[in-house]
Amino acid sequence: MKSISHTDESASKKRIHPLANFIFMTRWLQLPLYLGLILAQCVYVFHFWVELSDLIGAIFGNAESLKHILDVVTIPGAQRAEKLTETTIMLVVLGLIDVVMISNLLIMVIVGGYETFVSRMNLESHPDQPEWLSHVNASVLKVKLATAIIGISSIHLLKTFINASSYDAKTLYAQTGIHIVFLISALAIAYADRIMAETNSLNQAAH
Repeated sequence: MKSISHTDESASKKRIHPLANFIFMTRWLQLPLYLGLILAQCVYVFHFWVELSDLIGAIFGNAESLKHILDVVTIPGAQRAEKLTETTIMLVVLGLIDVVMISNLLIMVIVGGYETFVSRMNLESHPDQPEWLSHVNASVLKVKLATAIIGISSIHLLKTFINASSYDAKTLYAQTGIHIVFLISALAIAYADRIMAETNSLNQAAH
């Protein structure tokens, strides 16, 4: 029985048309893209530690670190602060949170995208497998990416409102409107995926 099963399996592999097999293999063209995103992740990690070390240095009175921190948080055209204030620290911390959330987004795209579109990673028995990766597919990935983008947009919007006096009303309305569009888009994606899931369930039940 084992030899017959092995023969059938080998025959099924041989029946794959060369053109179809070639097209299927083109999925590996995405691998350099994901490797590039890993390099981008390394850049964000470096940027995070530079900002954090400058914040710590500014707290302990390092003039060069303070200058760099103030350069980062000062809005063009706005009055520059002369010392480290609670608002300045808050803006720097929000910037660090922003970097972390973008890094989370990169991880979701790299791991989820590779698992969905390139090749299985076979992490089912790995103790550190992320919870969401066990049921990841294109629909789940879209919803999680939309949620991550909303979180990043929220951080940017909060930073804008902290410095609201330095912006005109048009800019504030524009950023708020963009954030609302992100929210509506995420809800629309989630609703569409829910309808598709219910339709697939009904079709499977019918068969």
